[in-house]
Amino acid sequence: MHSPAPVTTLGFDADDTLWHNESIFEEAHRRYCGLLSRWHDTETVERTLFATEMRNLELFGYGIKSHALSSIETAIAMTQGQISSEEIRAIVDLAKGMLAHPVELLEGAAEVVPALARRYRLVLLTKGDLRDQERKLRKSGLEPHFAQVEILSEKDTSIYQRVFARHGIAPEQFLMVGNSLKSDILPVLDLGGRAVYVPYRITWQAERAEPPKDPAQASRFFQIQSLRELPDLLARL
Repeated sequence: MHSPAPVTTLGFDADDTLWHNESIFEEAHRRYCGLLSRWHDTETVERTLFATEMRNLELFGYGIKSHALSSIETAIAMTQGQISSEEIRAIVDLAKGMLAHPVELLEGAAEVVPALARRYRLVLLTKGDLRDQERKLRKSGLEPHFAQVEILSEKDTSIYQRVFARHGIAPEQFLMVGNSLKSDILPVLDLGGRAVYVPYRITWQAERAEPPKDPAQASRFFQIQSLRELPDLLARL
């Protein structure tokens, strides 16, 4: 049996892998549901908002701005147009607050990323709004450690293939680190790479997926609870 190729390039997701993101949405959702509470219960608002976001995904993409547009559309529909301009302004202000939120690194990110950058080529692979992701990366202090930064509209097998071709990355020498099985883990395993799943306490409904069941993929799949565990895992590989 051939030994696996050595890992030379590490890919990192950003939101909820390097810094907190979904917790910001969680608080905004709580306030949004409170705003609509005289019309509907929280479960109904959340379900309707998610359906609107999925319907708009092809047009608006990911990120806070698209979330805000879907939130306004949902509020108008759920109140049959009764929502006031002041309440719409409150939804816009919620989005502005999310965009202005400080970047809070996850445990271990500030130490692990610079240390690994001395031994591996690091590539940031994140999806979302270009300006917002650039802002967060700049404020995180981690930007200098990445050889390449890719802010993508989607993360699936074909997109990873294009990124690999653009940067001359061999999938068998690539390892992806992320909190989304759907976006960070499964597409990379499909292409023959390795992947490390670092679960975040909240997973957005659209990002939920099952771990790989195929034995060939499962042998290249790893799970850790904190980025602090990543250097030891890489040393074992």
